[in-house]
Amino acid sequence: MKDVFQKRKRAFQKECLGYLRYVLNDHFVLFLLVLIGFLAYQYQQLLQHFPENPWPIYLLIALFSIFLMIWGNIATYVEKPDKLFLLVAEEEVKQYLKGQVQESLFLWLGVQSFFLLFFLPLFLALGWGLPLFAFYLISLGIGKVFLFRKKATKMFTQTGIDWDIVIAQENKRKQFLLRFFALFTQVKGISNSIKRRVYLDFILMAVHKVPGKVWQNLYLRSYLRNGDLFALSLRLLLLSLGALTFIAQSWIAVALVLLFNYLLLFQLLALYHAFDYQYLTQLFPLDKGQKEKGLQAVVRGVTSVVLLIELLLGMVVLAEKLPLLALLGASLALEFLYLPYQVKRLKR
Repeated sequence: MKDVFQKRKRAFQKECLGYLRYVLNDHFVLFLLVLIGFLAYQYQQLLQHFPENPWPIYLLIALFSIFLMIWGNIATYVEKPDKLFLLVAEEEVKQYLKGQVQESLFLWLGVQSFFLLFFLPLFLALGWGLPLFAFYLISLGIGKVFLFRKKATKMFTQTGIDWDIVIAQENKRKQFLLRFFALFTQVKGISNSIKRRVYLDFILMAVHKVPGKVWQNLYLRSYLRNGDLFALSLRLLLLSLGALTFIAQSWIAVALVLLFNYLLLFQLLALYHAFDYQYLTQLFPLDKGQKEKGLQAVVRGVTSVVLLIELLLGMVVLAEKLPLLALLGASLALEFLYLPYQVKRLKR
């Protein structure tokens, strides 16, 4: 039984490593190095010029600690057919799951402790000392153990395994990882949910229902009702606005915003295949290239609205205005040069 799940584990890890090479490309690695250097410099400046009122520091530590404590899931690699085919070996699967709970707990405890060690200089600057920091580290570790045990309890019933919960948790874990990789490249195996948002239906009025704009209507509906793309757009927009608001260095803030805009545009390209399952779309009496033009129109519309919001906020919060011109020029280059190039690649 362990060999079956180990084979699945190696296959999924191999898939993730294949996508990882697209994430850690030359440009992104260079950006990460610059970002890490910037954060290290800001951290040093904070320690050298520690504020008289440390309550924002306490708030930051508390929020980051809560995030680290709830971060992490149990990797089981259980799939939907197992509910039927492995039912006869339920006891063996149960023992395997208990082992996976312990393995995942040790892994995420190590990850949590590693990141919490970066808070040690802050604790010393606050005058707490090493004993209090050790108590803080152990307390969060106990909290992590409690949360993992609570997650593990849901996986089992009095008579055996709650297969539905185990399968749902594992699917959610894998989808989270795949969606992260999908920010950088095309990923297979992502399942999307569709939900009508009635309060956004007025946006559909912006595109007239005429034969020449069939694809614009379809893609806009898919974007507004896609459970992932619309929410992703909001998250990336909030990150952009947060970067403009809280990062004092205008050029670094604009560079982050441009990165988020690039990720948004790249993700919206997934709309191209939203209606591949509808073979009747191939019978539309439309001119050749209307599908690609419709996709570009919707993507440009979404990214332009996002860019406008960012520019308006940048005019208010940024002391330097020249970076905003750079943001505008680079974003227009993405929309009118990079977007058509990527759409042509999708058409092949």
